[in-house]
Formats: sequence, structure tokens, C-alpha cells
Amino acid sequence: MSFDWKSLEDKWIKKWEEQKLFQADPDPSRKKYFVTVAYPYPNSPQHIGHGRTYTLADAHARYMRMKGYNVLFPMGFHYTGTPILGMSRRVAAGDADLLETFHNVYKLTDDVISTFVEPVKIASYFHNEIKQGMKEMGYSMDWRREFTTIDRVYSKFISWQFRTLKSKGLIVQGSHPVGWCPRDQNPVSQHDTMGDVEPDFTEYMLVKFTHDGVVIPAATLRPETLFGVTNMWVNPDAEYVEATVDGERWIVSKEAARKLEFLNHSVSIARTLKGSEIVGWQVTNPLNNSAIPMYPAQFVEPDSGTGIVMSVPAHAPFDYQALADLKADDATQQKFNLSVVAEPVKIIESDGYSGIPAAEAIAKAVPGPHESRLEKATSDLYSHEFYKGKMLPNAGRFAGKPVAVAKNEVKEYIAGFSSAMYELNNKPVKCRCGAECVVKLLNNQWFLNYGDKEWKALAHECIQKMDVVPQDIRQEFDYVIDWLRERACARKSGLGTKLPWDPEWIVESLSDSVIYMAYYVIAKYVNGGMVPAGETINDSFFDYVLLGAGDAQSVAEKCSMPASTVELVRKEFQYFYPVDSRHSGRDLVPNHLSFFVFNHVAIFGRENWPGQIVVNGSVLMEGKKMSKSLGNIIPLRAAIREQGADTIRLAMLVSAEILQDADFSFDTARGIRSKLSGVFEMADRCKNVQQSAPEQAEDRWLQSRLQRAIAQTTESMDRLRVRESIHHIMYSLEQDLQWYLKRAAAKGRENSPAAMSMTAEYLRMQVRMLAPFAPFTAEEVWERIGNKDMIAKAGWPQPDGARVDLGAEESEFLVSGLLADLQNIVKVTKIAPKKIIVYASAGWKAPVYQTILANVMEGRTNFGDMMKQLIANPETAKIKSDPNLVKKVQDDVLSTPVDARTRRLKLAFDEIAAIKDAASLLSKEFGGAEVVVYSEDDASKYDPKAKSKFARPFKPAVFME
Repeated sequence: MSFDWKSLEDKWIKKWEEQKLFQADPDPSRKKYFVTVAYPYPNSPQHIGHGRTYTLADAHARYMRMKGYNVLFPMGFHYTGTPILGMSRRVAAGDADLLETFHNVYKLTDDVISTFVEPVKIASYFHNEIKQGMKEMGYSMDWRREFTTIDRVYSKFISWQFRTLKSKGLIVQGSHPVGWCPRDQNPVSQHDTMGDVEPDFTEYMLVKFTHDGVVIPAATLRPETLFGVTNMWVNPDAEYVEATVDGERWIVSKEAARKLEFLNHSVSIARTLKGSEIVGWQVTNPLNNSAIPMYPAQFVEPDSGTGIVMSVPAHAPFDYQALADLKADDATQQKFNLSVVAEPVKIIESDGYSGIPAAEAIAKAVPGPHESRLEKATSDLYSHEFYKGKMLPNAGRFAGKPVAVAKNEVKEYIAGFSSAMYELNNKPVKCRCGAECVVKLLNNQWFLNYGDKEWKALAHECIQKMDVVPQDIRQEFDYVIDWLRERACARKSGLGTKLPWDPEWIVESLSDSVIYMAYYVIAKYVNGGMVPAGETINDSFFDYVLLGAGDAQSVAEKCSMPASTVELVRKEFQYFYPVDSRHSGRDLVPNHLSFFVFNHVAIFGRENWPGQIVVNGSVLMEGKKMSKSLGNIIPLRAAIREQGADTIRLAMLVSAEILQDADFSFDTARGIRSKLSGVFEMADRCKNVQQSAPEQAEDRWLQSRLQRAIAQTTESMDRLRVRESIHHIMYSLEQDLQWYLKRAAAKGRENSPAAMSMTAEYLRMQVRMLAPFAPFTAEEVWERIGNKDMIAKAGWPQPDGARVDLGAEESEFLVSGLLADLQNIVKVTKIAPKKIIVYASAGWKAPVYQTILANVMEGRTNFGDMMKQLIANPETAKIKSDPNLVKKVQDDVLSTPVDARTRRLKLAFDEIAAIKDAASLLSKEFGGAEVVVYSEDDASKYDPKAKSKFARPFKPAVFME
């Protein structure tokens, strides 16, 4: 069956807009629910990978709306920052890689691309592209609240936010290291870099070794190991410079000289030299004045640290191995006229290491590639010594001290002949303008002081109080809150709001996107013309509307607007805030989502702290990470045109639970599309079906199963286990329907009024539960089966306990198990039965089963204790004639699903009636074989092979001939 999905989608988008279905306004009679998702940065169309976060948020919003909540789900667009600026520069420069992406991936024409030399044209074009894609995906957004982060009133909102933070002492000016783009002359964060990489850097100690008045600096993370330095390493083939650094003569690599300039050192290069020229030098250790040789090493990377490495072979596996290799390398020794006599010097003792720790760590490492073994040995040894090591007597004044203590004390002690150096851990990091980023020590820069202890304490409190989905991500937030330090919040270029008190600076793009959820309330009134978009809005407006400070009348006078409007905006904020659920990707936990928490707790009272954060994983394409090089980035709108929106939505959501990476597969998409077509086919079958009461066991069973599916799906969605929910709706429930239709068809009643009524009820319940995930299909099917109102208004189905039928459920469970047993017998014996005799167990075995079941459910499974209990009861004493039955029944119970065990505890059940009711099905499954049912107790039963004695409760015996 083929559909014109595009026409169907257009039809419902138009109807939703005409009915203003997703426009949320305050309604005191209804509970509100405020869902937000990260607003997109419009420098490219959204692709399938982006769609998962927004689709999850939309499914959540639609679910809560169907549960009766007044749901606000708005959307804005993030223009600020340098990425759009960098992209426009690359367009102007004719960047081949970018142009190829525009042409081949985004399918843009040269006419459109030529306008992109203006940054706002890029943002505007992709803004419209993304918005259209969101509508085509069926996102249930209130578009009246749309804004961009360069809108005038939004800029005033950001200015207010920053003045508020500064008044609380949370914005400070000082010198701090930041990721830096040397071309844009701006700090960079995740949103500013290619591949959305957050610059991550480490502080090293730069220790000044010397040679004849020349400083030979080496970067280290372990200043306490200076007592164990035996030699230095230099790359003989690398290019080094002799330079005047802050008035001293230094030798460092060319790359290091450039890095030092960004760290505010005065650097003047006098000459260049090869590393080989300093091999053999005797260098002085500033800590103990010992003379140590300079040895050659190819492994030294000139771009790492200073390009010169201090060697501690007793405690550094790489150094130990390099020294051993050099001693065995006669050719290198002869080339540089060296006599290698350095030996490891042990300076740290710790449990588990009796000899030279580095050598023992290498020996302990799991066999594997040489480099990997050394890395593992290094990681294990460093960690072990830091937490469990003590300094030996040759560490002088630091002898006997724990390494963790000595590390900081040595650092303070050598402050006079050391300095700090910062190194990117994840280099190369490239700015979106194409330049490679560095670490820069910024002077007189403005920072959000996320290192403030009281602020951190409030952020921890918020995380502990809120619902974090999934729960195991909570510890990641606590970890981030602990390590966050000062963060640059302003830059000199890019789009955005001027720093209110220092207009040379522009508010940084992640810093202006942390409490913008509050602005959605205001945006409706700005867009509607009720709040003026000119210069009259000032801080008093935001103080009153968002914090309740001041009064409406004075705000109205200061801002040239009616007091009634001011009060209206305030009441709307009070109604919708706080954010009930914030959706975003896991990659934003270390930055945006944590800043979202920090800034909310700084500005708002506890009553307006966010209630929930939902974090999801990324999307793979056919098992691979999406990348341009693999050619597997598919724009979202292109995927919708090819597959249909509901297919894309379900394929994104069904492959993984929230935090797992979802694997988008076109095979999965095709399977889903086929299932959706099946739903339409059933709709045609269920048109104009009259309601009729259940007549037979299978009717009551399907009705009962529907109630359970509703309850299970509701529980799953309340926990936002979306994949599990879809599985209940589209897979488990469909299996139930297929069994039901098979049972009804075997009786020739599939078109009876009761069967048609049950099928129609099934479809009504299924599409109502499907509506949050596949809204277009659900709306269309809902209309086709005769409903006048939209399914979005139909409400989420509620399970009806009165319609749960334990007997009917046990009947079908018994029959399906019996059918599987019969199929196995036929498969093994290869016979084509003409007659199937089924024996239900004798009456006396039922209390035996119930006793054993009750014991197992309470965790008592001791065979001897169970036998004593059974024999002591006259009703079950007969078991002593067949003790083997106890073991078999116990095995039966243990292999039975828990829900069936619970059901059987409550049930007085007639197995013979259930099997006889299904006799037509069993006969049909086995080519029309005659099916006869007896009780084991029946004296007149046909039992030529004495099979009936093997019957057990819920496990009939079988004979075929």
C-alpha cells in the first residue's frame, strides 16, 4: 500500500496551525508543563543527528499534552558568537572544503552561497531552513515565541542578566588561561570550533634547568619527581630557538616559543638551531644542583611542552624504556659521542613496588602493542604513587611526605625557578574560521567565576533536587560542577550583546544562552507588539517580570508601556516557570547544561530552579559516526522527503534508550514504514465499526492485554524510556493482535461484531499511544476511523482495571505454550498427527502446585522443607507417592515469567475449558487433526501409552497418533 506522505504531512501541519493547537497560554484550571530543548545555531541545515534531541523533546511534550497538561514547547535561534562570522570569512576566501559542503551536502546554489559573505544572511537562510524542517517533522511548538539572540529586547535581557551576575560578584576581571583563536583574537569554546570540540587544557610546571647561563626549561605534571631526574631528552632532528624570554636566554622548540607568547611572555628569537647541537650538554637541576646529561630521543615532540623533556626513569615508564633503548643503541651513542651511564634513581616508595617502579609497572602491564603497554603502565603507576606513595630520604626536606602533599610543597618551593605553562590536551583544535587554536593567558578579561565555592554549592543542591534522566548522568554533572573554574564570558568580535559596562567586549555565545528559557514568556509579547522593541525597555522590566522586584506601575512608567501589560507578562512568567524539562545532548553536559544550572541558581529563587534535565546520546548512521568524509551526513529535510517524517521520528527513537547512541538505519526505517502502512490498512478495516461487548475468551484476552499495554507504556513514558514505549506500542501489542486474529480466524469469527469491535478498540488505543511518536499517522488514522476532533486532544488512554481478565490471560498463555510444545513434538518425531489427545493434570496436583508456587514466590526453594510441608497437609499428602513431581513443578514455576506466577497465585483455573476453547486453533495448526481433551482423573479417557500421569498443572501431557 503506497501513500502520498508529503500531502498527508502538509494536511496536518496546516490543520494544527489553523487550530492553533500548540499555542500555550496561562490557564489556571490546568497544570502547566514547560518543555525546552537547545535552540539551534543556524550555520547549517539540521541533519538526522540533530533530529534525535528535538524529536525526543517533542514526543515528551506531546505525551504530557495528551495527559492533560498545558504544555509550552517553544523555539528560538542562536545567532550570537563567532561561528557564523568565521563561516562568512571562509566563504569570502573561497574555502574549497566549505563550498563543497554547501554544494554537495546541503545542495545550495551559487546564488544563495554568494550572499553568505554577510554573516546575518547565513543565519537568516539556515534559520528559515531549520524552522521549516521542524514544522515538517511535526514538532508541536508555539511559534509565537520565536526569537533570535540578536533581537533588541533579547540583548537588553542579556545585559540585565550580566548586570545581575556582576552585582552578585559572580563576574570578575583577571588573568586566566582560555582556548584562543589567534586569527579572530577571541576566546573559543565548543560552539566556536570545528567538530564542536571544547578546548581542554592542562597546567604544567615549567622548570628552569640551566647550562652556562642559558635556561633549558622542561614542562612537567610531577614536580615532586625532580629529585629523580637523571637526564634530559631533546629531539636531535627538531628545530629549536635560542630566545630572550622575559630577559633570560632560553632554548626551546620553535613551536614552544610561539606558545609562550600567548602566555604573556616577552619572546625575542636570536637564532635557530637543531636539537642535535645541544645533545651531550651537562644541564643543572635547579632543585639539587646536580649535573645531568642531555640525551637524544626521537619520541620528543617539539609541539609538546617546550620540546625538551626531563627524564625520571625510575618513575616514568616511557623514560625507563627510552634509557634502556639508548644504552643498547651503540650507533646512536657513537654518532653523538656519548657514554650513557645514567641509572634510574628511586625517590618514591609505595606498596606493591619493591624495585624500580617503572620497570615493574611495565612488567605488570597487559601484553599488547608496545606504545599501549607503556601508556597503561604510566597511567597505573602515576595514579598509584599519587594516592599511595611516600617520598624517600633522598627527597631532602620532603622525605616521608605523601606524594599528594609533596607535589604541592615542591611546587611552592621551586616557584623562584619555575612558571606555569598551559597545553591543549585535545589538539589540534580548529576554530570555525580555520585557524588552529592555542591556550592564551588573558589579562583584564571578564570571567564568570564558576570556581566560587558558594555558587558551586548551590549548583550541587539544584542537581540533587532535580530529576536527571537518565539517573546515572547525575554524577557527571557533579563532576563538572566540581572542576569548572573561571570561564571567559566576553570576546572582542562576533555577533551578540555588548558587555554592558565595557562595550569593547561582546558577551560570549554560551554565556548568553543559559537562562534564555525565561525569555520565551517575554518573546510572545514582544512579537505581538505589546512590549515595545525599542530603547524604552530597561532593567526594571526584567527585575519585576522575572524576579518580582519593584511594582508594575513604576515599571510601566519607566518602560513606556501599560501597567496591565507588565502585570500580564509577570503572571505568565509565574504560571509557566520554572522549566519542567530541559532536553539536550550529552556533549553539552560539560558546558551549556552545567551553565544552565549555575546561572539559574544564581539569578532565581529555589522555586524557579529547573525541575528536570534529560540527556540523550548522539546518532550513528548505519553504525558509523556521522562525518563529511564518510559522506553520511543527511540533511533532515532531505530524509523527510525520502522516508516521511513519522518514519524518521520512529527510526531515531526506537534504536536505543536515551543515553545510548542511536544507530539510524535505513533498513529499520523501511521496516517502520511498512508497519505504519499496516496501521493504515487496519484503519480501512475498522471504519464505521459498531461497538460490541466481548463474547469469547480471546476477546476478553485482547481487552485485558490492551489494559496492560497502556499501563506498561505509561510507566515507560513517565520514566522517558522512549524505546521501550515504542516497543510496547508497535511490537508487543502487534504480536498480541496477530495472536488474537489467529484465534478468532480459527473459529471463523474474525468478522463477527465482537471481533471487529475488539480490533477497532485495539486500533484506537494503539494510535492514541502512537501519537507522540508518529503524530501524522496517528492523526490521519484517527480521522479515518470516524473521529471528528484531533487525536492530540483525545487524551492519553487510561488503563481500566475492571477490564483486566486474569483467567483470559492465563487461557491464552496456556494455549500458546501448549501449541509450542506440540510444534516441538512434531518437529522431533516428524509425524503428521491425525489425532491429538491432551491430558490436563489430576485435581489433587493443583494444591501441590499452589503450595510450591507460594514458596518459590517467597524465596523458599529447599526441596526437603517443601516435601515436609506438602506431606503434612492432607490435601497434598498424596505427593509422597510421586516425590519427583515436586522437583518438576518447582522447575516449571522457576521457568515461568514473574507476571504469570503472580497471576496463578490469584487464580482458580479450568485448564480443560481453556484447551477445548482453543481446539479449533490446534486442529488448524496441524492440518485438521482431531483434538480431544481429557482430565488425568477421567476413568474413561483414551490413554494407550499411559501419558496422562505425566500431566502437571499448567503443563498438560500430550499423545499423538
